[in-house]
Amino acid sequence: MAKLRITDACTGCSACVKACPYDGIEVVEALARFNEKCNWCGTCREACPFEAIVEEQEPAAAGPAVDLAAYRDVWVFGEQRAGQLASVVFELVGEGRKLADARSQDLVVVVLGSGMEEACNALLADYPVDRVIYVEGGELETFEAEAYGKVFSSLVRERKPETVLAGATSAGRSFLSRVAVEVRTGLTADCTGLDVDDSGQLVQTRPAFGGNIMAQILCPNYRPQMSTVRPHVMKPPAAGSGKGGTLEKVVPDAANLASRAKILEFIAEVEDTINIAEADIIVSGGRGLGGPENFKLVEDLARALGGAVGSSRAAVDAGWKAYSHQVGQTGKTVCPKLYIACGISGAVQHLVGMQSSDVIVAINRDPDAPIFKIATYGIVGDLKEVVPMLTSKILARKGH
Repeated sequence: MAKLRITDACTGCSACVKACPYDGIEVVEALARFNEKCNWCGTCREACPFEAIVEEQEPAAAGPAVDLAAYRDVWVFGEQRAGQLASVVFELVGEGRKLADARSQDLVVVVLGSGMEEACNALLADYPVDRVIYVEGGELETFEAEAYGKVFSSLVRERKPETVLAGATSAGRSFLSRVAVEVRTGLTADCTGLDVDDSGQLVQTRPAFGGNIMAQILCPNYRPQMSTVRPHVMKPPAAGSGKGGTLEKVVPDAANLASRAKILEFIAEVEDTINIAEADIIVSGGRGLGGPENFKLVEDLARALGGAVGSSRAAVDAGWKAYSHQVGQTGKTVCPKLYIACGISGAVQHLVGMQSSDVIVAINRDPDAPIFKIATYGIVGDLKEVVPMLTSKILARKGH
């Protein structure tokens, strides 16, 4: 970790004090001194006219030696709900297959649940998976982070996979971080790209600083290398590409099933439009709608197209729509065939979540809105007039 040190070149000029955004440095007896508010951001170093603040790298703490050669194979967490594998699993199978082939290793899908044997066999029959490890137990029928984390961690310690991938879903994010802590390795969240470098390390690419840069992260000293991957970023392999892999059933240790949480009931959110994560067509509304009552225009258009309703973060923060509809860096990443943005200016955080859509239609009264830079088609106008006209035309074409 980098730390800052103030050298004898300091004159107490206070330039660093004025530059610090955290009040983390002060001048005492004509010399600058860091206080407890300093977070080592380096702003003061750049502001010092006498180069009196220098950066020093602290030696990394020695950790336990890891035999990297003892780890092999690429694992995919087979997330499931109500006995059905999540769509992100098939996307990870496609990417995991490439990684496994690059390393001459097996691709393994690990499924935790109950009554999943048929789904596991279908996965082996239709997709290029070498093995499925199916951990079966009634306590695993519904996802619960603590129990899933302990069961999966036990498998990792026993089998030693080189790479572990999971979807960056609410389930994948909440339990894989537990696994990383349990097995003492790193975890890169919300990856949008995966590759293998010349030395065989996993190169994990993810957006950083609001999506303004793409960071590439390595885990050179610990195993397994673990990543959560954004849904709808990777392409699933074609169905019918099965390799005739094998199914291994595992009975979990009862001690690993114990949890401090108990699931009393699972209540699914009821919507008359479909889930945005699975939708081929999404119509989203933003702050430009002017109020929650105008989301009906978006909902009517989505219903006419047979699509789902999305929302920008601004509209969710304002209470106009539930968080489950939010598209963007802090919401859901989507990749529909058609994305219609109504009254959304196009902040970078929103673009990160939808810019890979096949066709993007933007409706906004501001001709300089950033959304138009990535839109396939743009309509400059009042959405309260444009959207009802589109809905009317579509219904007329459908004979309604």
